[in-house]
Amino acid sequence: MKFTDFNLKPEIQAAVDEAGFKEPSPVQKDAIPLVLEGHDLIAQAQTGTGKTAAFGLPIMSMMKGDGSVEGLVIVPTRELAMQVSDELFRFGKSAGLKTATVYGGTAYGKQIERIKQASIVVATPGRLQDLLQSGKIKINPHFIVLDEADEMLDMGFLDEIKNIFTFLPKERQTLMFSATMPNAIRKLAEQILKNPKTVSITKSETTNTNITQFYYVVQERERDDALVRLIDYKNPQKCIIFCRMKKEVDRLVAHMTAQGFKVSGLHGDMEQKQREVTIRAFKQGGIDIFIATDVAARGLDVNDVTHVFNYHIPFDSESYVHRIGRTGRGGKSGEAITLVSPNELRTIKRIEKDVGTKMTTQVIPTRMEVQNNRNDALITKIAETQITDKAIELVKTLQHDLDIVTIAHLLASMVQNEISVKGKDNIGLGLEEIELLIERAMQNRGGGGGGRNRGRGNYRGGNRRRNSNSGGERNGRHGRNGRNSRNGGGRS
Repeated sequence: MKFTDFNLKPEIQAAVDEAGFKEPSPVQKDAIPLVLEGHDLIAQAQTGTGKTAAFGLPIMSMMKGDGSVEGLVIVPTRELAMQVSDELFRFGKSAGLKTATVYGGTAYGKQIERIKQASIVVATPGRLQDLLQSGKIKINPHFIVLDEADEMLDMGFLDEIKNIFTFLPKERQTLMFSATMPNAIRKLAEQILKNPKTVSITKSETTNTNITQFYYVVQERERDDALVRLIDYKNPQKCIIFCRMKKEVDRLVAHMTAQGFKVSGLHGDMEQKQREVTIRAFKQGGIDIFIATDVAARGLDVNDVTHVFNYHIPFDSESYVHRIGRTGRGGKSGEAITLVSPNELRTIKRIEKDVGTKMTTQVIPTRMEVQNNRNDALITKIAETQITDKAIELVKTLQHDLDIVTIAHLLASMVQNEISVKGKDNIGLGLEEIELLIERAMQNRGGGGGGRNRGRGNYRGGNRRRNSNSGGERNGRHGRNGRNSRNGGGRS
């Protein structure tokens, strides 16, 4: 199926073509025709499955563009409001459809002025309720979307949502999108939707097939070293590291900055302006590594994130899906990497079962493997570098005093110092040890830990056995590791 099969308004289809969308995702394929037919809708689908386009494209295709607010999208967080608004603006700009973003922490006056000029308002519940109750705005949208409804329930916005709907027209088309359907959400749907159609994306479809998922078993004290080693090895173009707590974000930002990485953090205690500046810098390439709590899992939409790292395994399967959904977007491939302690192996297996996916166990690369990877990247970069007249002149100048072999030797020595790998050689557990711990965990011995008397000496050192897929994955990645911002594999 192609997007052209939906017969969207020509201006909207042109925006789809410009975005490079070809085939709709499962939720888009099922939801868009129902929305275009005018039905109310309940759609159960995870983050990262293309929900914004699933509701945005059809409602914008049906809008008149008469200068009034025709669409209202309610979302749980400021970050998600900004992301959804940006994406809807991209889809609707050719059709002259403007968007306004409404959330707390910003002056009322500016937001009210933008609402007056907008066709679609994207709002968080608290600020929207304030504007409606105070009479500062009066809107009469025909299309209303509740996005991430379960997250709004978890954040305590259920009463605000119910109150907001008392200010909205009874004649409307209402769409509800939610990753899960707890009883409170089902009851809310019964109150605000009329004879809704239902779209439910199955477990096998919730995890993006473009995302390759790995996990590494390390001792608790090794997490920082393991994270640095993996980033050195994978050399991501742009990555997000997820932490559980705000203080962990702050500590890890300081640690990674000290290691020479371009990094920034995001959590709930940051001022709104600071959050916006940080997200913009990440989008525009000012920083390569973004460290965040789950506040960013639902709100951050950057298509060129190549890797997601879970510094700690999330508390539940839904959070895992939300986190890894930040990569592998827009038809691109991505990797999700999770660090787990021996006592967390049962949790990994539970998430695999809940999500309906398979994660591959791998071993943290040694210093030599990272060094070889960097050397290969440097050789590739040199081979692909175009020789300039200035470079030729420089070599000729040096040759007045030195022979070409000496010049090459000096350059090689400088490069080796630049890209040398620090830290201990072996980090984390070997594959045989991991397999033994998994077996013990599945047998429910010792509460799933099973590792206090495991005899580490039998598995470490030069005999660490690696997953059969590991070598191919590593050998196949050298060609993309020589990007300029890392100076041939080093840090900037």
